[in-house]
Amino acid sequence: MSASAHPNLFSSPDHDRYFEDYISGAVHLLGEFKIVEDEMLAYAREFDPQEIHIDREKAAEGPFQGLIASGWYTGALMMRIFARNFLSNVSSRASPGIDGLRWLAPVRADDVLRVRVSILETRRSASKPDRGIVKSLIEVINQDDQLVMDIQGVNIIACDPARQGK
Repeated sequence: MSASAHPNLFSSPDHDRYFEDYISGAVHLLGEFKIVEDEMLAYAREFDPQEIHIDREKAAEGPFQGLIASGWYTGALMMRIFARNFLSNVSSRASPGIDGLRWLAPVRADDVLRVRVSILETRRSASKPDRGIVKSLIEVINQDDQLVMDIQGVNIIACDPARQGK
């Protein structure tokens, strides 16, 4: 598998996919989502009530010259795509956290964002050989091909019992 982007080969979170299926260097295009203004505002009012996210007039005078989505909202929508199309309910065990999160450009209502995941590293756990560690760069890119957010994530993925010892 080359490092060039290709359509996602992982079909669903219930797919029979294990640690061995996550290949270092692979790049997966997971899907896209549109920012819906009413949902963006509702999220911000409840979870991130800053003026740049909820007050149209004050946001127009601010540094972004208009309303922008909360980065946490963008992250939540990205996570839905990531969980549905990259992780597997069969083998995903947990995440010990992320190594980095950056919001690089504002996200606005009606933006169409796509999610690209590059697998940076895979290694079998030394202490628990029935699982592996997958490190990934998750990128959110807008309709103008501008990178708006990235995360360096870490996931614990179970090994395939049928492939043990092979």
